[in-house]
Amino acid sequence: MRKGTTVAAPDALPALARPTRYRWVVATLFFLIYTVAAADRANLGIALPFLRKEFAMSNAEAGALVSVFLIAYAIAQIPSAWIISRFGVRRALPISMILTSIATGLTGLVGSLFALKLCRFALGIAEGPLPLGIAATINSWFPAKEKGTAAGLFLSSVKFGPVITPILGAAIISIWGWQQIFIFFAVPGILFSIVWYLMVADKPSDSRAVNQAELDFIGAASSQAGSPARVERTRAMPWLDKLTRVRSEKPLESTAAVATSWNIYGCALGYCCQLGISSVLLAWIPTYLLTVKKFSIAGMGLVAAAPWVGAVVGNILGGLLSDRALGKRRKPGMMFSAVATAVMMVVLIQSPASPVWYGILIFMTGVALSVGFSAYMVYPTSFVSKEKYPLANAIVNMGGQLGGAATPFIAGLLLDHFGWDYVFGFMSAISALTFLILMTISEPLEVESVRPGG
Repeated sequence: MRKGTTVAAPDALPALARPTRYRWVVATLFFLIYTVAAADRANLGIALPFLRKEFAMSNAEAGALVSVFLIAYAIAQIPSAWIISRFGVRRALPISMILTSIATGLTGLVGSLFALKLCRFALGIAEGPLPLGIAATINSWFPAKEKGTAAGLFLSSVKFGPVITPILGAAIISIWGWQQIFIFFAVPGILFSIVWYLMVADKPSDSRAVNQAELDFIGAASSQAGSPARVERTRAMPWLDKLTRVRSEKPLESTAAVATSWNIYGCALGYCCQLGISSVLLAWIPTYLLTVKKFSIAGMGLVAAAPWVGAVVGNILGGLLSDRALGKRRKPGMMFSAVATAVMMVVLIQSPASPVWYGILIFMTGVALSVGFSAYMVYPTSFVSKEKYPLANAIVNMGGQLGGAATPFIAGLLLDHFGWDYVFGFMSAISALTFLILMTISEPLEVESVRPGG
């Protein structure tokens, strides 16, 4: 019983038994905050064709400029795990978001390519704690059966930022210029940071807005005990379990256990390839639409948003499928995304010139790429203790960001020496590699709990 709670009369029990749903208020806030953060990182892709007219650079140099942010972001992951564990999400996340907003605003004031690189590096360092803080929030605030849905909502915000960025960015450029994109985008993050600090506690048990019934539903007691949320299969799928290598895994409750787990590193490598593809699309699609497809600025803004609209749909759909239709299995969505994305990249090599048809095709690409994204974040929760989950998530996220940092530069090199077909072929190949990597890790579920017929 929570401190200060009194025993209710029998006729009051039905009212007490109805849980609050404050965790979804928390989910709405982290969706809004990371939408802004994702827009702050995506705005460079929209400004890049215009920026290159002011600062001369090759395709490889332009790709390296995009990579500067992601290198810093990857470097920040392990230190961010310590910051989150030491100071808590309530303090670390708002400070991180405010620093992110400052770095974004300064980007619009630079007068040299070197200063631009410094601002992008600072943005990556500042934003580093955000995904780990949100992941830790999901792990504390949601029961196992809702973690996939919550993670899908979070990762859809990663893609919703790039949905609004091309549309708003194209309008801002047309009226004021590329510098104003960064200045406009700096304001919302500061406001949402204040709201988060005032409304979201580190644990649901510390929040006055959460009643005992919602605490019981979330399973707050087990979260404080530090044990991983052991996940049981809710239905039997023998063929799928064989393909995904379902097995019981020993809980990882020490730093050494997490740091030596192939399941963690395999997950990180798969995320490395998939986030690498996402990074190429984010950085280079606006340039591709303007220079190859010859779309107008307005047309570019609309079509460049299409893959991220699809990604929002894919992330939410993937989370729901993982939690409900697939009985909390995480690997099937990851494996489907790897195969489907490899196919879609081949299709894009012979893509139509019509903005409408190209928009539809690249929307489907966004859905295919993102169906499995939420699973990468949720995957470690079933076999890593809550105390060590920030470290596990940092390793997975660092792997993803390193892939995201490398691929825009590699794409730039391919463009300088070969052409766009090779860029799409490269993305197809690393997505196929993702599938092979995922085959080597297990699906950590409790095999003893499954009975014939589910």
